[in-house]
Amino acid sequence: FAAWRARTPDGFVMAVKASRFLTHIKRLRDPEEPVRRLMTHSAALGPRLGPVLLQLPPTLRADARSLDACLACFPAGVRVAVEPRHESWWTEEIRSVLTERGAALCWADRHSRPVTPLWRTADWGYVRFHEGRARPWPRYGPAALRSWAGRITQTWPASADVFAYFNNDPGGAAVKDAEAFRRMVGAATVPA
Repeated sequence: FAAWRARTPDGFVMAVKASRFLTHIKRLRDPEEPVRRLMTHSAALGPRLGPVLLQLPPTLRADARSLDACLACFPAGVRVAVEPRHESWWTEEIRSVLTERGAALCWADRHSRPVTPLWRTADWGYVRFHEGRARPWPRYGPAALRSWAGRITQTWPASADVFAYFNNDPGGAAVKDAEAFRRMVGAATVPA
């Protein structure tokens, strides 16, 4: 973490994905030690520490109590995004936990379509683009990117931080799609 901080310019912010130990093995149970370890190490990023992502396993069913206990372990001021991948999470109880804790529901896309509800649960946002439908695979086409730019600009004010990540990297697709998306969001008069 310290080396990443040293190699990046001022103003650069990094998202940190929580260990699978917390999300997939512990399945959010007994979160105190894994969260403490993550935050101790990631503190070396200093001002470059951005949001922490909890990407949950697709087989993990909703557990509001465990989610709330896990989110409570994060220090005040740390932004946490949660990416559930089982449909049982799409309830008002889960939405309330996220909102009360100031955690962002990660808006996820697969095949150029949302695979999560588009709930705004925090004053900031987190979006993950997993795989588009354009060619060459797994690119995103202009229509899909414009739709997402519109969703974001209609949901958050221009002053809000919204972190968007493309992880569709075969052939450098993520870099190309991120640049195209940045231009579209910038065209919507939102600082990108």
